[in-house]
Amino acid sequence: MILGAVGAFSAPVSPVFAQPAVATPSAALPDFTDLVDKVGPAVVNIRTTERSKMGAQGSGGFPPGMDDPEMQEFFRRFFGVPVPRQQPETPRGRRQTPQQQQEEEVPRGVGSGFIISPDGYVLTNAHVVEGADEVYVTLTDKREYKAKIIGSDKRTDVALVKIEGSNLPRLNFGDSNKVRVGEWVIAIGSPFGLDNTVTAGIISAKARDTGDYLPLIQTDVAVNPGNSGGPLINMRGEVIGINSQIYSRSGGYMGISFAVPIDEAIRVSEQLKTTGRVTRGRIGVQIGEVTKDVADSLGLPKANGALVQRVEQGGPAEKGGIEPGDIIVKFNGMPIEKSSDLPRMVGNTKPGARSTVTVWRKGAARDLAINIGEMEPDNKVAKEEARKPKPEQAVNTLGLAVTDLSETQKRELKIDGGAVIENAEGAAARAGLRPGDIVLRINNTDVKDGKQFNALVSKLEPKKTVLLLVRRGEASQFVTIKPNGQ
Repeated sequence: MILGAVGAFSAPVSPVFAQPAVATPSAALPDFTDLVDKVGPAVVNIRTTERSKMGAQGSGGFPPGMDDPEMQEFFRRFFGVPVPRQQPETPRGRRQTPQQQQEEEVPRGVGSGFIISPDGYVLTNAHVVEGADEVYVTLTDKREYKAKIIGSDKRTDVALVKIEGSNLPRLNFGDSNKVRVGEWVIAIGSPFGLDNTVTAGIISAKARDTGDYLPLIQTDVAVNPGNSGGPLINMRGEVIGINSQIYSRSGGYMGISFAVPIDEAIRVSEQLKTTGRVTRGRIGVQIGEVTKDVADSLGLPKANGALVQRVEQGGPAEKGGIEPGDIIVKFNGMPIEKSSDLPRMVGNTKPGARSTVTVWRKGAARDLAINIGEMEPDNKVAKEEARKPKPEQAVNTLGLAVTDLSETQKRELKIDGGAVIENAEGAAARAGLRPGDIVLRINNTDVKDGKQFNALVSKLEPKKTVLLLVRRGEASQFVTIKPNGQ
């Protein structure tokens, strides 16, 4: 350890430095106690549930194969799974048939959030509430409210929910544009369901490009599954970001976490509050980076701007005169330093507005007038994708039909392999698996892709229980399946 190495160092010490060092106030580590007392009450725990047929997930929330008492105790202690309940009986003492079974709420996920107004508006991540039938918000004083989802935006991973309350504690907003690399920050949330956990660190970098609309704040604050949606707070007690992502190869914290800048979150939340959705501008171009070689060849002073690779037929850009090969160097007079700046600037422009786009073409700059179009909302895109016919996948002996992860999915999820479940039936469905889940491991073997997974399944012993490591959203958990469905 470093301390041990320092203690073992035996080089001669100059008399000037022989006296014990005394930390000056400026060099002392910060004390976060008063800050946590001030902002802590406005940070909330968010848990979501979904409606499911009683018994569909196994008795009391345990999937089939989890009937071992020691395994049940493990899940109760660390994951909050309730005590198993027997399937309800009819008045005559017979077990209910599937048609007689009633729907019940089953836990879906746990995240964090923070109150932004005394009347109960709460900011969190979109992925925290995605797919939830019910959302519950719990304050630090243990008051619990059923929340209403006002709206969510997948592109920025921001959601706004509302609870019915008054005079609630709230957090003040900071200016994420004034964030400085190296400054101290804290995160408060519910990692692994542990409410009101405080961690601290520094800003590691700003404006990390992880998507077209999300220049994230990078920190070394310890953030784990369950912290999602919680606030990133500066030393003045102001929110400067929403903790959203971690970089991890194992599913746990590895020293890098990312937060949505609060300025962007505010802009999104205001639209969600007003209309329930977010509108963004578009001009209809496919762009790429401008390399130094390209800049030198075209006579650009420096390698900046966005190279137009393709122009959408009939789109705003084509109508405005933009051509493939143009380099967009300014948008409404603002310079484009890197290609990712353009979609953010255009996206933040109101659809229907008339904007000026400056392009570099044949050694000269020229201004073009463009009428900004409107980007299709997330739900419409999702519906169109759902309508696309998908190739039939063969169901293996576990009751699973799987397919490969795309390279984009792997990058977004920060994983090297896995197989996406397209369909779950039989034993897999009874174990609680569902489309969209990602199988990372089967027994002790990592899953690389769908073909390998099916090959491993074909070699399983028919009567032996199988253990799968499955990722759903941010969390990964083990699920047991009996191949013969028993």
